[in-house]
Parts: sequence; structure tokens; C-alpha cells
Amino acid sequence: MAANGLTTIRSSYGPEETMNRFEAEVRAMGMTAFAHIDHAAGAAAVGLPLLPTELLIFGNAKGGTPLMELVPTIGIDLPLKALVWQDASGITWLSYNDPNWIVKRHGLGPKVGATVSIPAAALDKMARSATNA
Repeated sequence: MAANGLTTIRSSYGPEETMNRFEAEVRAMGMTAFAHIDHAAGAAAVGLPLLPTELLIFGNAKGGTPLMELVPTIGIDLPLKALVWQDASGITWLSYNDPNWIVKRHGLGPKVGATVSIPAAALDKMARSATNA
């Protein structure tokens, strides 16, 4: 069952290439890649197995700051995040929170709908390009 507000796209590539392609898309759009979190490496460091699972935290202060000025709690969901993960069948996936869902979650839907629809479409395009979906 899909999580509410989560978009998940099957990738035609392995986890490492999918993440590299997605990060290149992020940078090409003029956004900043703030951090990578390699959950599988963290698990391995404590002796636990985990299939490839890596998180990219990224965004643009020009887009996020005005939203946080309206409702500071949206900062819990910003910057944006994308998770590249591999399932038990060896299939690679890219998941991210839909920006439209994020603003709705914080009660901003109608107030900022047009402002968010453009970055939401760009995020979808970046994800599809990175996964070749």
C-alpha cells in the first residue's frame, strides 16, 4: 500500500546510477543537494543488513522560505527529500513526497497551489528522467 502523498517510480537503473542521475537533475535545475544519507551503510556499520537505500536532501531556499514564512511547520518537510531504494527482487525505486501533498498537509493548498504546481511538475520530470520512466 502506498503511503499518503508519496510518489514512487520504478527505475530502469541500479540504485547508485539512479541516485547519480537524480542528483544531476537536481543540480541542473539550480537546486542544492544538501546531504546524502546512506541508510545501508549505517546499517552495515552496526552489523545489520539493509538493501541499498539512500536519501538525498535537496532544495532551493527561494522556493522553500516563502512557504516557511506562511507556516513554519512546513520546515519539517523541507528541504525536499528523495529516497532511492532497492526491493528484495532487486528492483530499484525512487520515492519522494509530492509537493502538493506537503502544502496540503500544512493547510496551504489553496493559498499556494499555483506556486507549488510548477515545482511539483519539475520534480516529477526530474524523477522520471533519472529513472527513465
